[in-house]
Amino acid sequence: MSRLAKSAASNRSQWLMAAMLAVLCCLCQSAFAQAAGNAASLRDKYQSLTQQLAHNQFQRPLYLESQELPSALKGDIYGVLNYPFATVDGTLNDPTQGPANWCDVLILHLNTKYCHASTSASGTVLAVNIGKKTEESLSSSYRVQFNYRPAATNPDYLRVELSAATGPLSTKDYRIVMEAIPVGDNRTFIHLTYAYGYGTTGRLAMKTYLATIGSDKVGFSSTPDQSTGETQYIGGVRGLVERNTMRYYLAIDAYLGALSSPPNARLEKRLTDWFDATEQYPRQLHEVSRADYMQMKHNEYQRQQTAQ
Repeated sequence: MSRLAKSAASNRSQWLMAAMLAVLCCLCQSAFAQAAGNAASLRDKYQSLTQQLAHNQFQRPLYLESQELPSALKGDIYGVLNYPFATVDGTLNDPTQGPANWCDVLILHLNTKYCHASTSASGTVLAVNIGKKTEESLSSSYRVQFNYRPAATNPDYLRVELSAATGPLSTKDYRIVMEAIPVGDNRTFIHLTYAYGYGTTGRLAMKTYLATIGSDKVGFSSTPDQSTGETQYIGGVRGLVERNTMRYYLAIDAYLGALSSPPNARLEKRLTDWFDATEQYPRQLHEVSRADYMQMKHNEYQRQQTAQ
């Protein structure tokens, strides 16, 4: 190759590298700008919910809302947790340990039978088995593959997304999204979203459940009965999504709360705290006895450490 050709090739290579760096720089700036915008929006939400966080039926700084769409359900919880932002960020947004920590969060939920995190060239996946509120074999439960993505972060904002294209009984488009900002030295304001879509089979399954064993179950949203003055809690599918959104929120709180315990005591601590927290809302969340829950979850946690 002539000196002139070598020079041209070198210049072309340098130009391509400069162009790639420019693109990466733009992408980084765009990500930081988006994170900054999301953080500002979440701060505005925190300010707008001052009264609701201070005065509500939950006896904790928490606000819950839900939506029923033609073929989807969505629950949102906004709450203040008594843990530093750095703890929340380092625990649930860490690229190495975050996925496994999320598995330990999810397994606290009654319907989660198993969770295993794995990472490959295509990304990180949480293999989650969903089943009954009582003990059952993995072969009787349904496997849902959640993609784990720490979507955005900066020193004052984090966002983690778990998403699954399909679920049991024609349910689809599952999303568990958590975003958070610091609101003081030792407190963190988080927004948790739990949502999924459903088709005809899923709609029929929910209708059957709500007409039979789920007929007396309610959510948290309420209105006063004008004739009796009593509180009327929402039922149906909105009640269903509100209950599960709350269970996931309480699981995050219980997991973070157990971090201050010695490592060999953390499992017992978070199981106890999750169950105690759900029992504060027996009308909505009571399902099994403490003894049955503790035994089931110890067994499932042990299975989670060994099964693949």
